Formats: sequence, C-alpha cells, structure tokens
Amino acid sequence: NIEVNSKNTELVIKQTHQLNNSSYIFIDVEFTSDAEPGEYELEFLKDNASVRIKYPLLKRTKKPEEHLGFSNEDAVYLIFPDRFANGDTANDKINQKLDSFDFYSLNGRHGGDIQGIIDKLDYIKELGFTAIWITPMLVNNMYMSYHGYAATDLYNIDPRFGSNELYKTMVEEAHNKGLKVIYDHVANHVGINHEWVNILPMENWFNGSAENHQRNFHNKMSAFDIHSDSLFITNAQTGWFTNYMPDLNHRNPFMENYIIQNTLWWIEFAGVDGIREDTYPYNDINFMSKWAKTILDEYPNFNIVGEVWKGQTSTLASFQGSSKLPNSIATNLPTVTDFALRDAVTEFLEGKKNLTAIYEVIANDYLYSNPDNLLVFMDNHDIDRGMFNAGGDVSKFKLMLTFLLTSRGIPQIFYGTEIGMNEGGHHGRIRKAFPGGFPKDTVNAFESSGRSEIENEIFDHLKKILQLRKDHKTIAVGNLIHFPPINNIYVYFKEDESAKYFILLNGNESSQTFNTSMLSYKFIGCGIMTELLSGEQIEYQKNISIELESLTSKIYKID
Repeated sequence: NIEVNSKNTELVIKQTHQLNNSSYIFIDVEFTSDAEPGEYELEFLKDNASVRIKYPLLKRTKKPEEHLGFSNEDAVYLIFPDRFANGDTANDKINQKLDSFDFYSLNGRHGGDIQGIIDKLDYIKELGFTAIWITPMLVNNMYMSYHGYAATDLYNIDPRFGSNELYKTMVEEAHNKGLKVIYDHVANHVGINHEWVNILPMENWFNGSAENHQRNFHNKMSAFDIHSDSLFITNAQTGWFTNYMPDLNHRNPFMENYIIQNTLWWIEFAGVDGIREDTYPYNDINFMSKWAKTILDEYPNFNIVGEVWKGQTSTLASFQGSSKLPNSIATNLPTVTDFALRDAVTEFLEGKKNLTAIYEVIANDYLYSNPDNLLVFMDNHDIDRGMFNAGGDVSKFKLMLTFLLTSRGIPQIFYGTEIGMNEGGHHGRIRKAFPGGFPKDTVNAFESSGRSEIENEIFDHLKKILQLRKDHKTIAVGNLIHFPPINNIYVYFKEDESAKYFILLNGNESSQTFNTSMLSYKFIGCGIMTELLSGEQIEYQKNISIELESLTSKIYKID
C-alpha cells in the first residue's frame, strides 16, 4: 500500500483508496476554510521510497453568479476552431505523428487556433453576436485529431490550438468585448489513445474494453420509451459511440467524481458562461442528472444545452429539465438542441415542405417545460449547411435566417453562414476553412472588400437582423403568438408589456398580398406600423394589404 501525507495543515487528507492497479490511487482531500491560494504538497511513501508532488489551489477570480449563462436574449456564433482562423502558424504541426491525414486535407488539420479566435473577436461582436460556442480544443492525439471530440487529456488544451492560459485569455478577452463563452464538453467518451486504455485504473472504468465492447445502436428514444426493452436502454447509455471512442462508465463512483470535478475545474479556471454537452442521450442519465444539478447549484445563472439529435418534439421535451412528460428521471438539463425545428427548416430549404411544417413543429411547444430555452439553428458542424440545403437560393436562405432570429428560442449560427457558405456531403466540406483566416488564402471574407456581392448581401442581412434583436429586445424575448400559414404566408407576433412586433414570412416563389383584416383585433390601439428592414411607415387602418415579394419577410413595430 501507498501512504499519503499532507505537508500543509490547510490540506487535509480525508481518505485514500488503494486500487488493484498500483499505478493509481484516489485521495479524498479537503481544504480548511483559512486555506489561501498557492501550492500545497502531498508526500507519497512506499517501501522506504518517497515522492512529493505539488497540489495547486488557484485563486477564484469570479463569483459563482458572474458565470452569466446564455438565454434567448443572446445570439450564439458557433466556431469550429481548426477551420476558423490561424493566428499562430508556429503551432500548426506540433505532435502530428498520430494523425493519419495530410495538412489541409478534408480530414486533416488546417491550423486554426485560439489566437485566431482572439484576433476575430471584434469581427464577431461587430456582426452582432453576444455569445460564442467553440467546439472542443482539448488534447486530441488521434488518427483524425482536428475535430476535438475524442480527447486524450481532459485537463489540457491541445498545443496545436494553444494552451490552457491562452484559452483563459481568450475567455477574458471575449468578456471584455461583451461576448459570453460556451464550453463544449464531452462526458460520454474519450479517445482510444487516452492513457487510461493502456493503463486501466479499474476494470469497470469503461463500459467494456477495446477488445470487447458493445457498439451503440444510437437509439435516442429508448430512455423514456415505456415499451422499450431494457437491453436497448442499456445499450444506448453503455455502447461505444465508435470503436475509437471508449465509453466512460458513469456508474463507477470515481469516474463520476472525476468528470464532475473536471467540469467544475474548467468552469472555474477558464471562467466560461455555459456548456454545450455532446451526445447527451448516450450518457448514463442518472449520472447526467447529478452532473447538471451540481453545476447549476454552484452557478445560479449558468446554462447547459444538451445535444439530443432527434427530430421528435416529444423526445426532445423528455430530456429538458422540469419536463411536463411522465419521466421517471429529472434530467436537470435546462436546454436542448431543437432538431425538430431544424428538420422542418431544412425541408423548407430543400423544397420538400412549406412553412406549415415549421408552424406545426412550434405548435407542439406545449410539450416543453420552457420552449424559449431551446437552441434553434439551421446547421452546425455535423450537418449540411443551410445554403447547401437551399440549393444556393439566397432568398430562401435569408428568409430562414430571419425566422430563426425572430421566432422563439436561442438562435445559433454556424461560422461562415454570414457569407452563405455552401457546403455539404462530407464533414470536411461542411467545416470548410473560413476564407481569409489562413495564410494561404487569396481572399479575405472577414472584410467587406473580400466578399462577393452575394456574400455581402447575406452578411448585411444577418447583421441587420442581429442588430434589430438588440435594439428591439421584445423581438428576442417577447411572447410568440403565431397563426397557421395561409397560402404559405406565416405570420406571428412577438410582444410583451413594453412593445409589439408583427412579422410576416412569404414562403412562395411569387409575390403575395396579406390583408390584416382577419387579425384586426391584434391591432387595437395601433397608430403607426414601422417596417424595420426598410424604414417604411404605414398609418394603421382596419384593412391593410401588405405586399410581400417572393421569399421575403417584413418586420413591423406596432405603435
């Protein structure tokens, strides 16, 4: 056995846990109330041999309530760091020996990094976003390392992106510019090259082993399906996401503590405002309930969005905390990804369905405990881009941007959407490098002069809608009152005690006229209607015919 002693009275050893694998020992420690930030020391003794290690206690730089969370007041800019901007070319090819793909190839690294994000924070702020979600940047020594979702070290940033300190600096710089930061977290799995695989702490550290494990059936509905066979429920939560991503056993109490403490450490160290949790339904649901509650109890303004990749509202609503549905488990998860709405938006972009499909998804919001706390989007780093789904139709694409930024929920826009990046069919193309972010680029779309006429048209439209959300807060956070589309014209109001807005979307490829007479009761007391995109003003009358060009929108402020 190993004897462990504290060399400081402020660091108290409560219990040591000896394991069969002598490479590991778990120690429960507690700091006294008068402990000051600094380096403390632990001594390990075995067979007359002694080893001392430093145990740092960092100074808490933010109060718990200063981790601000994110809400429908915000608009989130999603960054895939390797493909966004390269701010430091010196770190591009560090430790590439385990990477199987050439630099600049579809599955290879391109060199984007933390410094590149820091350099573009002003661009993001001036575009109108208030929060950034950055996909994982932990050490990822894997055959395809650039995506970051198969970590091989849960406590360190990959040196090809930068360092822990630089990540912290990035968060501080973002906060100085009024931008919140959402940390992308993965509790479900690590990468197959993690040292745990070769030197296993405990036999049940993983769900199975590299040689003998169950592949995940990827059934996300089984957790709350009252007819589901227990095998399928177990498989969804214990099967390996892929063969190169070992599934962590959350029922192991030491693993449970490790993940919770690691999450809290990153929140404290980096000062982030929220978390996006990857592959949420594949985690042990009881553990994730405890994980989320621990975080939210500590940080009262925090928010967590769980990735639940399923297009059924009922399934999504089951995972949201305080669910109205008869769940046996309280998930404590405030926010989920609204894939149901995303699917309807995509079908509209593809020409498969009209605006009624979007209306019908939102009409099911009664299933959610809080429909305003849903992450809404048309694309992200895993799915074809919106412009690709629209077949390059700029008008249809802009119409859906307007919708996502004026309906309900927390809008998320993927980097490159602001210039109508048109890619699909392969992750490497979906995650295309942003033009102007890399030394080899001949055009710079971060500047107006480097964008095409169409790219500037999309950019200016998105920027204008984002500014409207800031100038007219009710558009972002007001109550949504919508009506079934007639002739593929979808109309809705955003209103609260302070203001009222009337929004019209024409989903037709022809001009249409909408008459307000059928909604006259919604305009009682109205004097002037100001169309915010054009500045046009109309003196309200009982019957107003509003002309809508094909695939366009209008946003009226009602005074």
